[in-house]
Amino acid sequence: MIQPLIQTDPHSPTPLVTQIVQQVKALVRSHDWTPGTRLPSIRHLARQCSISPLTVSNAYNRLVADGILEARRASGFFVLSQEHPPTDGLVALADITPSIDSSWMLQRAYENNASIVQAGCGWLPDSYLFREGIRHALTALGRRPDPEMSGYGNPYGHTGLRELIRLLLMRQGIRCDLSALILTHGASQALELSIRCLTQPGDTVLVEDPGYCNLFPALEALGLRTIGIPRLHDGPCLATLERIASTEQPKAFILNTRLHNPTGTSCSPSVTHHVLSLAERHDFMIIEDDIFGGLADENTPTLAHLDQLQRVIFISSFSKTISPGLRVGFLACPPTISARILRLKMASSLTSSSMNEAIVHTILADGRYRLHLEKLREKLTNARKAAISSLETAGLEIFSYPDGGMFLWARFRSGLDPVPVARKAAEQAIMLAPGFLFSPDQNHTPWLRFNASQMHAPQLFHFLKRHCIIR
Repeated sequence: MIQPLIQTDPHSPTPLVTQIVQQVKALVRSHDWTPGTRLPSIRHLARQCSISPLTVSNAYNRLVADGILEARRASGFFVLSQEHPPTDGLVALADITPSIDSSWMLQRAYENNASIVQAGCGWLPDSYLFREGIRHALTALGRRPDPEMSGYGNPYGHTGLRELIRLLLMRQGIRCDLSALILTHGASQALELSIRCLTQPGDTVLVEDPGYCNLFPALEALGLRTIGIPRLHDGPCLATLERIASTEQPKAFILNTRLHNPTGTSCSPSVTHHVLSLAERHDFMIIEDDIFGGLADENTPTLAHLDQLQRVIFISSFSKTISPGLRVGFLACPPTISARILRLKMASSLTSSSMNEAIVHTILADGRYRLHLEKLREKLTNARKAAISSLETAGLEIFSYPDGGMFLWARFRSGLDPVPVARKAAEQAIMLAPGFLFSPDQNHTPWLRFNASQMHAPQLFHFLKRHCIIR
């Protein structure tokens, strides 16, 4: 008797759907089933394997989603031509380019490849995120759906979540009118909307140097002139800021007050007061990007607290504390410009994701988010201590010792150029982030950004130590 090509084992730990999917893919790869081959019908395969037709249907639908099969109405499922075989989202190590530039950084920064040591990336590993909170929220919403989650939603964003964010801001001493609090598709959209609201092509915008590398191409695309203000241990250089502000008439200054990216530093109270004073004196707006504020001590001063949203647009999100996959951000702004920002949001995306916002609302309303933040800060404290010790042992000097967050700014004591080091590291599946990538003018610098939460791989420090010795 000829055995059927597809067989299932009900006693196997592998789910039945996965068994079918794996066997079909194997038959296609081996060319036993060529493009155009018609698969057994759902009912026929279900009878043959003594399983539910729903199981077969789920497997076939997954294969359609993977580009292995196509479904033809009233005809069945057929093998699709595999001109571009699926890669399961993995990037071969041979694809890691040795050309270290800003394009490389932007392309490589968000690849999900477990074989690459992401020592220079800008996000937390999965084990640091609030996965338990997401699971609880999805379960709760499955039992009792949020009435706001299934439609387009309110252009301002989820009403309940905005109320909870307003309370979070109040605990930080920031009073915010609900009509001036707008939810966005991550902090990136909040940044773009704020910049577009305040500027026109040709205007001058001040940024930090070093600063957020993804911001610079966005400003260029908007036709804006950017000038970098050096970031020191306690915040932006006030002397440079005053000189540039008095001569260049900037429309806005974009900065991290707390846990600066990439140095990890926070502004001192004195610097914070002076920045706001200069903004008032030279009539420019401040966009305070507080994306890492949830990882900081709540007592760390913010410009929004001092200014009470008169000259400051305050931006943050839940990407660094819950999950970047949710893409839920927000901005709190002066009431005089909130209507204009809302119009810009509606013009570009109409609304933000009401479903993702409902998930975040459920997580915050559950009451365990603050406990998660406490555990997250403690975990990052331990990771920073370990990373600092290992970097210094490997021959690097630390720019500053942050009191929170994930970033460390370091350089080789021997004066090594970080660019060829990063190129060599890329060849060994280690992603480093040389400091020039964080300069608006791509200026050479001996510094590199490290992410303390992504530095557990022993090969990283073996590489750094060995490279120092060789050079």
